[in-house]
Amino acid sequence: MQAASRSKGSAPPPERAAAGSDRFVGKQDVTEDSLKLETVGLVRLEDFQRKQEQILEEKERADERAQALREKKKEVRREKSRKAHSKLSFALDEEDEEEAVPLKRVKTDKGVKDPSVDTSFLPDREREEEEKKMRDALRDEWQAKQDAIKKESIHVTYSYWDGTGHRGQVACHKGDSIGDFLEAVRKDVPTLKNVPSDTLMYVKEDLILPHHLTFYELLVNKARGKSGPLFHFDVHDDVRMLADASVEKDESHAGKVVERAWYNRHKHIFPASRWETYDPHATYGAYAVKDR
Repeated sequence: MQAASRSKGSAPPPERAAAGSDRFVGKQDVTEDSLKLETVGLVRLEDFQRKQEQILEEKERADERAQALREKKKEVRREKSRKAHSKLSFALDEEDEEEAVPLKRVKTDKGVKDPSVDTSFLPDREREEEEKKMRDALRDEWQAKQDAIKKESIHVTYSYWDGTGHRGQVACHKGDSIGDFLEAVRKDVPTLKNVPSDTLMYVKEDLILPHHLTFYELLVNKARGKSGPLFHFDVHDDVRMLADASVEKDESHAGKVVERAWYNRHKHIFPASRWETYDPHATYGAYAVKDR
């Protein structure tokens, strides 16, 4: 009876046992078998708690080692996938789903496209940027050449017409407009010194050329009149006829410079009756070189 009483007396008070249980509320589960083996028989509360903490720590260390091993294996697999350039990479297991695995671009027939294939990795943007740079470079090169052409000097032969012809020649640039040309003619002809250039008309191949047109536009478009090219500064095809390429050839007749007032008075009389305003979209017939 005394032994029984001592055994009963050695049990912890209910309040202390309850307080000890409350300390472990919310902790992760422990391995029950390990705890039972370590606490066979009667064990003091402090010893029980110490063993429980040791088992938890060992379990955490084991989990950390397992996690480190898994990370090492994943790193090895990633390294292999980076080196395997000639093979497709396969998906990793469920633990590696968050890892991005680079895939090699597979060439397919251009005529067959699989809409389910992700083509976002294709270097379309880089190719488009490279093509744009090439187009820009070609455009800049072309523009530089055109600007150089516009600065080239030309000598235009004209005939001031007041019923009879008075020939002359002025120097211009291919980028000059017809209005610029008429201003140069006004300064070249003594009787036109006091006449505004905007009251003058330039008639070439029976066509009245607007002031805003440039020689460059007419040359580039190879504009033609009723009886031949409006302007012809190129070297003649016949190698026996060598001349300055900046001077108009005989095949392109000298244009007439007239005052608008004179034209209004004589537009019903030849040759003014044949004149009409130049239309860049119209066809005025073929041109043939006259026999010499």
